[in-house]
Amino acid sequence: MKQFKLPDVGEGLTEAEIVRWHVKAGDPVKVNQIIVEIETAKAVVELPCPFEGVVAALMADEGETVDVGRPIISVDDGTGTDPAPAPASSAAPGPAPERGQALAEDMVPAPPKEERQPVLVGYGVKMGAAKRRPRRSASTPPASTPPASTPPAGSPAPRSVQPPVRQDTGPGAREDAGPFTGESAVPSVREGARENGPAAGAAPASGGRVATLAKPPVRKLAKDLGVDLTTLTGSGPQGSITRDDVQSAAGAVPAPAAVRAVQAGEERIPVKGVRRATAQAMVASAFTAPHVTEFLQVDVTETMDAVGRLRRLPDFAEVKVSPLLLVAKAVLVAARRYPMINSAWNEVAQEIVVKHYVNLGIAAATPRGLLVPNVKDAHAMSLPDLARALGALAETARAGRTQPADMAGGTITITNVGVFGVDAGTPILNPGESAILAFGQVRDMPWVVDGQIVPRRVCTLALSFDHRVVDGELGSLFLRDVGAMLEDPLRMLAWS
Repeated sequence: MKQFKLPDVGEGLTEAEIVRWHVKAGDPVKVNQIIVEIETAKAVVELPCPFEGVVAALMADEGETVDVGRPIISVDDGTGTDPAPAPASSAAPGPAPERGQALAEDMVPAPPKEERQPVLVGYGVKMGAAKRRPRRSASTPPASTPPASTPPAGSPAPRSVQPPVRQDTGPGAREDAGPFTGESAVPSVREGARENGPAAGAAPASGGRVATLAKPPVRKLAKDLGVDLTTLTGSGPQGSITRDDVQSAAGAVPAPAAVRAVQAGEERIPVKGVRRATAQAMVASAFTAPHVTEFLQVDVTETMDAVGRLRRLPDFAEVKVSPLLLVAKAVLVAARRYPMINSAWNEVAQEIVVKHYVNLGIAAATPRGLLVPNVKDAHAMSLPDLARALGALAETARAGRTQPADMAGGTITITNVGVFGVDAGTPILNPGESAILAFGQVRDMPWVVDGQIVPRRVCTLALSFDHRVVDGELGSLFLRDVGAMLEDPLRMLAWS
């Protein structure tokens, strides 16, 4: 029986929500078959199965938030082997080992067998131990170990028993570090003694032992909710405390009726996944980078005519051509003319990083929250290629299939608020970038042309920028040139 643990599919993620299972218990699965969709703090991701066999059990429910490193599915690979050691009661009879010796031997892991584990698409080949002997909990001595208070006849007088030092822990090593981000290993005997007191031979209190089994994210949650872990009984593996245990305990604490009651007609939406990550990023951006926003009304009549002509060209027969395409092209050309607009502030190094490539971000509203995937190396694309890339980006975002890699490394962003019938706004910078352009709706408006008032197609551009990097002159020049290219698209050719 093999278990697949939730991997870190992003950059240091600690948890993810199970969105939808593609298999159920009893279904056959193959290596790299998509088995589950998860929502991380960045996107919805499909996970392939690293094993071949039959699904034995789904170990997490849809809608459940799971810590990285926790098993989510078990697969019977048909080998019939059991990696768990035989229980002590089934061993051949013999002299009972001393307590210290039994624990010390149990703490030493079995020699690892180097072998190639199955490849999970995108995760690479991992060489290492395929199996790992479980450690006994320090609070549960082996059945054959005699009580410390009744030593065998002829043995030395009892003395304070010091817990054996873990054989696999070096000086300075973290004893709570597990193989995955945010995962705690089963506590050693030394940790049990430290948590529960130095009394020799006494079984530690169950509350203290269980508290040491809570993973760091669960401990933080308990601290935030004011829950004492030592008062809980864990429902997780080996008695560990889970997020549900903490949340249940927090919900059981009496509170004023005015606080706990939910009025009729209200809906409570948990803030998690993409929505929580977006909220945190926007708060960090708004209160870290000093924002300045400038506005410019533009006559885009010629741009709208150009869009119509492009749609009739054979090169654009298979792609969607919208005004956003020419706005994106204008931003790319203007970024080449003013490279500082396409830069980032490095707080740690106290440097401004000017990027001579453009990963063009397009803000996309999805049912799961705001996403900003970006077109990699957009500056090097032809207009048809850029149109295809924007179309694929939008389609993937609408389907909820945007991957974390598609949202990493953006350099400058466009947000198209015009599709919602909005004229303008003050957009907040995407973290790590120095500028974002909002493109408002195109409307028929009276406009002065050659001294005459005529109806024209007009829109409003709004540029927000980081005033640490971009001063008013640079921001104004960039916005002016984008507007000029949208008034006369031939300038894009002249300035390219």
